[in-house]
Formats: sequence, structure tokens, C-alpha cells
Amino acid sequence: MATGKINVSVENIFPLIKKFLYSDHEIFLRELISNATDATLKLKHLTSIGEAKVEYGHPIIEVKIDKKGKKLHIIDQGIGMTQEEVKKYINEVAFSGAEEFLDKYKDAEKDSGIIGHFGLGFYSSFMVAKKVEIHTKSYQDEPAAHWSCDGTPEFTLKKGKKEDRGTEIILHLADDSEEFLEETRIRELLTKYNKFMPIPIKFGTRTETLPKPEGAKEEDPAPTKEVDDIINNPKPAWTKKPADLKEEDYKKFYRELYPMQFEEPLFNIHLNVDYPFNLTGILYFPKLTNDLNIQKDRIQLYQNQVFVTDNVEGIVPEFLTMLRGVIDSPDIPLNVSRSYLQADSAVKKIASYISRKVADKLNSLFKDNREDFEAKWNDIKIVIEYGMLSEEKFFEKAEAFALYPTVDGNYFTFEELKEKIAPAQTDKDDKLVVLYASDKEAQHSYIEAAKTQGYEVLLLDSPIVGHLLQKLETSKEKVSFARVDADHLDNLIKKDDTKISKLSDEEKEKLKTQIEEAVGEKGYTVQLETMDSNAAPFIITEPEFMRRMKEMQQTGGGGMFGMGNMPDMFNLVVNTNHELVGEILNTKTAKKRDRLINQSLDLARLSKGLLKGEALTNFIKRSYEMVK
Repeated sequence: MATGKINVSVENIFPLIKKFLYSDHEIFLRELISNATDATLKLKHLTSIGEAKVEYGHPIIEVKIDKKGKKLHIIDQGIGMTQEEVKKYINEVAFSGAEEFLDKYKDAEKDSGIIGHFGLGFYSSFMVAKKVEIHTKSYQDEPAAHWSCDGTPEFTLKKGKKEDRGTEIILHLADDSEEFLEETRIRELLTKYNKFMPIPIKFGTRTETLPKPEGAKEEDPAPTKEVDDIINNPKPAWTKKPADLKEEDYKKFYRELYPMQFEEPLFNIHLNVDYPFNLTGILYFPKLTNDLNIQKDRIQLYQNQVFVTDNVEGIVPEFLTMLRGVIDSPDIPLNVSRSYLQADSAVKKIASYISRKVADKLNSLFKDNREDFEAKWNDIKIVIEYGMLSEEKFFEKAEAFALYPTVDGNYFTFEELKEKIAPAQTDKDDKLVVLYASDKEAQHSYIEAAKTQGYEVLLLDSPIVGHLLQKLETSKEKVSFARVDADHLDNLIKKDDTKISKLSDEEKEKLKTQIEEAVGEKGYTVQLETMDSNAAPFIITEPEFMRRMKEMQQTGGGGMFGMGNMPDMFNLVVNTNHELVGEILNTKTAKKRDRLINQSLDLARLSKGLLKGEALTNFIKRSYEMVK
């Protein structure tokens, strides 16, 4: 048996780092500024504990473009490096100075904000540069160092001429990367990745208008001066304590995150946890519609204030991906290039925490100001209903604040609704029947018929309502939901009392045959029912089960295979106790009888919103003829 040590050749690993480690070349700037930030934060920590005998001051990071020389400069005023440290941290690939620093000082300050972990970020510069230089001087009383490398394993390291503390990285950009000499491109990247870095980042200057001096004339131009253009906000709202923020601060930060979003958010949720993981952030509920295709990926993921991605799948529960805001956690496991998540049990814990925090916030909003919560319900219900469907724990918590609005604009929790409708809407089998409509206008006649009998009708119009009702029916005992046009009311809520039909069995058979012959191939299943004489003579209904399964299939899952492609199914319910139905039965001439049947059918179709095109034209023509 032989044992040995695997030898990784620099000649082999360098091309891999350069070409394949980072999927997107533009992140080189993020990595270099992250390194500069680390260097500055290290210095801050060492001065705070008295180990560095220098003045921390007000350091910044500066990015400069030298278009003529085809160079990009990243300059910091941080801890700097000695020649020995350059050998250790730059020449030894993947030896992370940040990792070593955190290990050494972890007991002194756990939340130092140091970003780096892998020690490979610096080498991302070779994706865009044909040569890289480092000019650095340590905070210690040591000579400056100058390191240079052209992207091969060969480098030079010598005494440098830099006089002030810190590090300057100079990228000699390759011919295929000259886009990074454009100011607009660099500004775009700084805004994307470094907008909230904890150290001020200077990129050029801007003109600032000053107040006019006392006594100046109105036509005199206001004085101006050139100031550093700081492109980032080092202290974003999520890094502050909720007690230190006002409502306007949250709204201002929302506008900072989404400058092209002109609608104000409905409310926000401030996340702040330090055990069993560290996580901060702010989530906003925007005004949402019933459109399930609403733009997602609007929540930004940061790690120590460095932008990582706006794809937070896995960290944020799926039902909350329609929200907006920021999540920042040093404990989120990323791949080596900080480009995407790695599978980890911590991610599940974070997702669970966020879900619980959102549920608690919604509950407090409901309790503190129910009227305001009800006013916002239509704008947030799609998120809550989606959460109730997808997460059992959220479903349990939502019992306290999920609302069920009626067609009359009243709002009930389920327990409140149950208490209100139980006396009238409990059927003979002791089952509570909850009536609902999905379109108040289209189902108006059915709603009015239900209200006439003293029934309450909910307005449930979200695209996932079929799935939600299925969930509610399986989780609650002796409760069923029925759309108000699923059948005639006596069948929807069956009572012990039975109505007596005015027609004999022979007359019913005769009537059914007459109607089926007149309706012909129109696709209606004729159903004779004994109803109140004041109820409509003809009613078109859609069977609850088939319609709901079809809708669920169309919105994804929950239905039988292929059911989403099935044609609509309708019943034609005929009230055998209505005077008009008796007249149809006793009409001697087939022509007049068919005329009455078709007119009654078209009135029912009109009430259901099904009468269109040629059928509507014929109905109008026939109606005029009948009133001559």
C-alpha cells in the first residue's frame, strides 16, 4: 500500500481560477472591493482594541479609471500588508486572510463584518486583466511592498514606494475587457454589488450646489463646489435597530432599493436574529394583484452588506418571494465564488424563521388595527393564501388573521364566519355549508337568491381559491364550500323539510323530454327540481366538484390528469313549481313550447353570462317579436 500527498500544480489551477471559478466576469469588482472593505474593517477592529497604534480616521475606498493607460485602480486606506503578508495571502492561493483574522479575534468581536472566507476573490481580477499590480503599506512600521503578476505563476515582489497606509490594486485591463474602462459600466457594477457596503466608496466627483451668500441677487447663479461622489450608503436601514427607525425611514429605504417603483409599500417587516444564526433584513409587502405570474426575484440577498443575488429561492419560503426587500446573513452558505447557495440545513432554519416572523407581523397588524388590515386585504391576500397552501405551520398561524370577505364588504375570520352562518347554513347532516362567489357581477342573480333566503355569500376570487378550499375542507370537520351557482340553493344546503312538486311523475317525464328535445345539442344536462314557486324557472349551474378540479388543474396541480382541458359542464335546473314551467308543459303547439323553452333558457344563460355572439343576437330578435 502506498500513501502520499496530492500536489496541486499552480500552473494547472491558475487557468481554472481565471476561467471557470466565477461564472460572471463582472464580479471581479465586487471581490476586490470586498477585500478592500475587509482591510478597512480589520483596521477598525485593531484600533478599537488598541492593538493598532494608528488613527483610524474616516477611511474610504476609491475606484479610479485611467482610460488612456487602460487601467482600473481600487484604493483603500485599510490595514495594508507587509512583504511577508503579501507572500502569505497573495502567493498562497486560497489562504484566506479574512478567515485567519476571524479565527484569531473571534472571541474579541464576533460581528466584525469581515466578508472574505475563501481567499480566492483577488484572483478574479485575472479574468479581466492581463497584468495586476499591488502597491501596499502595512499599518505597522514596515516598508511598503510592490507585487506584480501577468497571469502566469510567475510574479515579482519587491520593496515598494507607497508612503501612506493601505493598498492600491491596479488592473491592466485585457483587450477583451475594455468595457470596464467605461464610467457608466463601472458605476452600474458599483451600484449593483456595492450599494450598501459598510465603507464609503468614492467614484469620481460631483458638483454640489451651495446656498447663495447673503445679499446675492436673485439672478446670480448659486455657487457650487466639487465633492467626492460616494456611490454607496454605508449604513442602510436593515443594519439599524427597529427602535431607531421611523415609518418614513422604511419608506425612504424602499425608494432607495427600488427607485423606479412609485407606489408606496403597504407595510414592512424588520428581521433581526442572532441565534441560532445571524440574519437581518427588511421585507416589504407591495400592492399585489391576483396575477400568479407577478414578478418575483425582487428580494435582494446580501452577505455582510455585499450583494450576492436576487434569487432567494430556498432562503425565503416560496410564497414570500412575491415580497420585496433585503436579507443579509453571514451564515448563508454560498459556493466558493459567492454566486449561489449551497445546500445546507441552516437554509431551512432561516426559511422557517422568516415564515414565522411574517406570520407574527401579520397577526400583530390585524390585532392592532383591524380596519386598516381589512382595507389592505385584497392587496396581500394572494401571499397569505399561497402561504396557507404551501406551509402547514403558516396555515396554523394564519387562522388568527386570514380573512373571508363577503359580497357585501364585510370581513370575518373563519371562526367568526362559522359562528355567524351556522344557524342558517348548517344542513340536515350537521355540515356547515359556506357559500361563495368568484365574480360578484357575473353571479349577481345567484347571490341575490341566496341573500333572499338569509344566507351569507363570501367573495373568493383569487386564482388559487380552488386549492385553498380543498385545503380548508380537509383540515376542518363538517365544513364544505360551494360556489353559489353550483346548484340550486335547496340542493346546496339541504334541509329536512321537503317541498311538494305540483307535477306528477308522469308530467315530469313528459316535461323533461320536451325540454331536452328543445335544448337539443346545446350540451346541458336537464335536471328537474322541486323548488319554491318564486324561485327562477330555469337556472344554469356548474357542478362544484368538476368545476373546482378543472380550475385547480389550470393553476397547477390538485386536479385529475387532463381535467384542465375538459370542456365546461353545465346543468339546466328546471323549477317544477314555477308557473311558467307549468305553462310550458300545457302548451299544445310544439312551436310555441319550444319558443318558451328557448327564451327561458336564454334568460338563464344571460343571467350566467353565457349568452354571446349569434345566440345573443337571436335572443334579442326573438324578444322583440314576443313583445309586439
